[in-house]
Amino acid sequence: MAQDIRPDARLPRAREIWRRRKWLGIAVFAGTLAVSLAIVTALPSIYRARATVLVDREQVPEAFVRSAVTGEVETRLMTISQEVLSRERLQALIQRFDLYPGLRKTGMIEAALDEMRKDILLEPKAVEQSGGRAATTVGFGLTFRGSDPKVVADVTNALAALYVERNTKIRERQAAGTAEFLKAQLVEMKAKLDEQERKVGHGPLPVEAEVAALERLNMRLRLNGDRQLRAMDRRERLVKEAEGVPAEPGAPVAPESGAARLGKLRQDLAEMKTRYTDKYPDVIRVKAEIAALEQRLAAAPSESPAPAPAAAASPRGGKSPLAEVDAELRALKDEERMLQSQLGASERRTEDTPRRQSEFQRQSRDMATTKEVYQTLLKRYEDAQMAENMEQGQRSEQFRVLDPAVVPKEPFAPNRQRLALVALALAIGLGVGAALLAERLDTSFHTVDDLRSFSRVPVIVGIPAISTDGDKISGRRRLGLHAISYAVGVALVVAVSHLAVRGSESLTRLLSGI
Repeated sequence: MAQDIRPDARLPRAREIWRRRKWLGIAVFAGTLAVSLAIVTALPSIYRARATVLVDREQVPEAFVRSAVTGEVETRLMTISQEVLSRERLQALIQRFDLYPGLRKTGMIEAALDEMRKDILLEPKAVEQSGGRAATTVGFGLTFRGSDPKVVADVTNALAALYVERNTKIRERQAAGTAEFLKAQLVEMKAKLDEQERKVGHGPLPVEAEVAALERLNMRLRLNGDRQLRAMDRRERLVKEAEGVPAEPGAPVAPESGAARLGKLRQDLAEMKTRYTDKYPDVIRVKAEIAALEQRLAAAPSESPAPAPAAAASPRGGKSPLAEVDAELRALKDEERMLQSQLGASERRTEDTPRRQSEFQRQSRDMATTKEVYQTLLKRYEDAQMAENMEQGQRSEQFRVLDPAVVPKEPFAPNRQRLALVALALAIGLGVGAALLAERLDTSFHTVDDLRSFSRVPVIVGIPAISTDGDKISGRRRLGLHAISYAVGVALVVAVSHLAVRGSESLTRLLSGI
């Protein structure tokens, strides 16, 4: 039934509605408030514990010992968080402290893990740096939420200890890994350097030195040829003397031939001294020949006897002069072959000297580069060893628990006062809404004005409701039965709601917005 209500008639209209629907509104208000308060009082309390961890910087200045651990604290902190929040470590903590028993009993392990990840909160603390530099993390807070205050504090301290331990392990592992890597690189580079040193060896002689050596070999070869010619001349004279053939006019006898050879050797020695020192091998050899020849001439008779067939034989059964000359010729031939071989090798070296010098320079540059890399690796390896010792001695950047978690005295959630106010507002709203809705759905006429506004038929008179004593008694009975039924129903709903909500941490988190 649509009705237009004037502004000045709204207040009387509201009073009439309240008079007719007050018991319905009161019933809805009381039932809603009772159920809401039962739920609020039955909600389990959630406690929160907090631990503060300080980031201790290096005790040894970086200018003295450079740390082998790279990366910012924030990055390492996120890495540790991923390790701490892993399935293995969270399951160990859940079993150790008997967390989330309801979810574990139903086999919802993943749900328990997700719930614990939500309950762990990491809050880094950073300070701003001057000069536009990035903020530096000086510490962080660890928070854990749960229904048991003591367990909450124990879990928070266990998490803080886990962060400290993992940070130490990560730094030690990274420092040790760096040292091992550098050691392997150092061994490899040392082997490469030794191989290059072995290949390089001594550098080739300059071209001038090779040419000088070639000239010396040629000189020795010419001297050898001259000595062979003289030896062959002596052998020919000795053979003729042995056969009894007179020597040619002017040809010297054997002692005179020895003196001539001695003079020739001295001439050769004087010529070689103009070019070489006394320690040169050819000079030493010629001196030895001169000394031997002088001894032999000193031991021979001053005058040689007349040529005879027996001149070929030496007195007292010694070597004959012919055998000595033959031995000398064989030695000179051997020396000639050796000199020719050395001459060929020297010529090849002289021709190959530019290429060998270029190759030697290239190998020397490579060896110098390798040696420089080796020295750099050696320095870094020593630094890595010092850094590893510093990490093992815990004199580097470490995490230290500054404020351990304590057992909380007051619950973190729910806020029962706020929820009670919300329940009161909800009950008032539902009570008023129920009264208005009942009035809206009621199509009966309550006053003469309502009837006149609805119909054009004139209303002559209004007859009020006539009730007897019996009607009043029956009405009271019905009202009492309704009140008892309502009270029992509300009590049952309150009890069921209290039992259903009791221990439901998820509902507490939902209502608290956490």
